[in-house]
Amino acid sequence: MIINTGSRTDIPAFFSKWFLNRIDEGFVCTRNPYNDDIYKYPLDSKIIDCLCFCTKNPKPLLNNIDKLDDFNQFWFVTITPYGRDIEVNVPSFKTVMKSFKELSETLGINRVSWRYDPIFITEKYCLDFHIDRFEQMASELSEYTNDCTISFIDLYQKVLRNFPEAKEVTTEERLIIGENFSRIAKEYDIKMKTCVEDTLLNQFGFDSSGCMTQQVIEKAIGNNLKIPKGKYRIRECDCIFGRDIGAYNTCLHGCKYCYANSNMKLVKRNQKLHNPYSPLLIGEVKDDDVVKEVNEPSFIEPKQTTLFDY
Repeated sequence: MIINTGSRTDIPAFFSKWFLNRIDEGFVCTRNPYNDDIYKYPLDSKIIDCLCFCTKNPKPLLNNIDKLDDFNQFWFVTITPYGRDIEVNVPSFKTVMKSFKELSETLGINRVSWRYDPIFITEKYCLDFHIDRFEQMASELSEYTNDCTISFIDLYQKVLRNFPEAKEVTTEERLIIGENFSRIAKEYDIKMKTCVEDTLLNQFGFDSSGCMTQQVIEKAIGNNLKIPKGKYRIRECDCIFGRDIGAYNTCLHGCKYCYANSNMKLVKRNQKLHNPYSPLLIGEVKDDDVVKEVNEPSFIEPKQTTLFDY
């Protein structure tokens, strides 16, 4: 089983105490955001093939990373150069880079990856700004990551409500970003990737298969996986999305481009319902709730032995 913590919120940044309590208890519950069904997943290192994290601030959980030593892990850390006008409660990119380096040194370079997304263009955050900042970051992170994934802003309705000045990144702008980021990445031996961004940038050497593919996770855990066909694949990329234990409308970063929050009033209301000792991230499991236990086996392929192993 693969557990995903980061498609709906940022658990390392805001809910690390809750998450470590779930590790101690050995299980976690999550509510389906579309029909209120509750699923219960075991948190047993013998069947959890990988804990996948996506975060803008790994520091709170990094302080207790030793408590996850029994688990395979893969971390995506988003590091972008925007200011508080865009990312209201996100630490500065220099602060996050420091945590990224520490995370890479602790877990190993194959278990951490850098995200630079979403990219949008404004008068302040222009093409030259992105190119200059990307080179600055790449020069500092090159010894701590093998790759970097970029994506361009998606103008969902909730994004447009919170970020009405946002505009689609044009094809010409995407090509300029792709060509320059590729040039810089080659200088620092960083592999460039896109996810759900078609193949436009492949001409510059980008890998457009996805950010969290089976190959990425296998490299992180040092084992091959035999995942049933169609399992966890929910988008037009090759990414594998595990059992997500997060909840929408709970992230306090306050990013104007966020697709997971409808508005900050709802986020703050949900925060008041958070109990770090509850099996659920938000709220409690009630007596009349139907809890469906999910018990998937490990997908790690047994390593074949040979005569030389005896």
